Amino acid sequence: LTPGKYCHRTAGIGICRLHTSSSSASSKEHYKVLVLGGGTGGIAMSARMKRKLGAENVAVVETSEMHYYQPIWTLVGAGVKSAASSGRPTASVIPPGVKWVKSNVREIDPDTNTVRTDNGMEISYQYLIVALGLQLHYEKIKGLPEIDDWEEFKIGSNYSVLTVEKTWRALQNFKEGNAIFSFPNTPVKCAGAPQKIMYLTDAYLRKTGKRATANVMYNTSLPVLFGIKKYADALWEIVKNRDIQVNLRHNLVEVRANKQEAVFENLDNPGETEVFEYEMLHVTPPMGPNPVIKGSSLADEGGWLDVNKETLQHNKYPNVFGIGDCTNLPTAKTAAAVAAQSSILDRTISKVLKNEMPDTKYDGYTSCPLVTSYSKVILAEFDYSGQPLETFPIDQSKERWTMYHMKADVMPHLYWHGLLKGFWGGPGPIRKIMHLGMK
Repeated sequence: LTPGKYCHRTAGIGICRLHTSSSSASSKEHYKVLVLGGGTGGIAMSARMKRKLGAENVAVVETSEMHYYQPIWTLVGAGVKSAASSGRPTASVIPPGVKWVKSNVREIDPDTNTVRTDNGMEISYQYLIVALGLQLHYEKIKGLPEIDDWEEFKIGSNYSVLTVEKTWRALQNFKEGNAIFSFPNTPVKCAGAPQKIMYLTDAYLRKTGKRATANVMYNTSLPVLFGIKKYADALWEIVKNRDIQVNLRHNLVEVRANKQEAVFENLDNPGETEVFEYEMLHVTPPMGPNPVIKGSSLADEGGWLDVNKETLQHNKYPNVFGIGDCTNLPTAKTAAAVAAQSSILDRTISKVLKNEMPDTKYDGYTSCPLVTSYSKVILAEFDYSGQPLETFPIDQSKERWTMYHMKADVMPHLYWHGLLKGFWGGPGPIRKIMHLGMK
């Protein structure tokens, strides 16, 4: 076990944190709380557990050197923000004193309370928090893995730091023809993102005088434009007013880059495909459960972490808990959902530590700021039942510049300085004040 001082320079500011790190082969360690994953949920819960139990009792397993604020990638793809501004060194977000195991998780054995990592470590735990996120599967789209240069073939994707800036370049290089935006036939994280970039593309093409020769097209696997009717109704008005073509039940199955063609399967008539020429293609990849969870006894039939939807405690192993995209919680997978879940999970673990029954229930709160232009947002907020659960006492299905400002400027600060430090657990308390104590 070696103490290491990690120093990084971010925007000219030196960040130095003292962490203990270990990469020695076949070493054994034990922690009261072991957190798997250094994404949003993992870091937020690490901070909360450090305050509850002391830094020396908490460890995080995460292989990435950088931590990204992914919600801002919509605005990176539209040229508003830089990709560099979305990332910070992992060493700067792991709570000081908490052990960082810089490796991938290889195997979880909940029957022996043990985790094995790729670097040969075996870590035992008293309590396990699983926050491993989901897996992107670009390789499941035929023809896509063979494309070396997405830029040359005018393809982008806001779902990866490696491809998000290619969206912006495809947008800048657009001349005339079809701008196509896909939505896969799988669960996804941030289900609004595939159409946010479409609205921004429409706005950019109007601003640059290219919209008259462009056909903006949203090809989605879903049978609806958006899952919550109140917001879907507002979005249908927008697509009609802006002459955007929506093709429901269309799933991207192949990209023929040399011809600039995208092949979509008609899900209402399986086997039937339709070929679309494109001048710009934004790909939302198929997504699936983390393979380590899927290969363990922690998974449900679909491969997702099987947790109680109200307490976030595992349904079979009471000392295992889950948060975020890796879980089978029946709500939209967003950072806003993770924030609300973090406060519930904090309370659940507090009760379990005292051998008491968890008493706080997660209502499925999640949020999607639907960016509809370079200055407007519809702030969708809803719960498990698919009913709006809005923070502000106004009609949030209307486009508002105030909500855009919140998305672009306020939320990143709340993320880095509130959520990741374990101080922001979602807008529930604000909602109560705004609605005079009512839900």
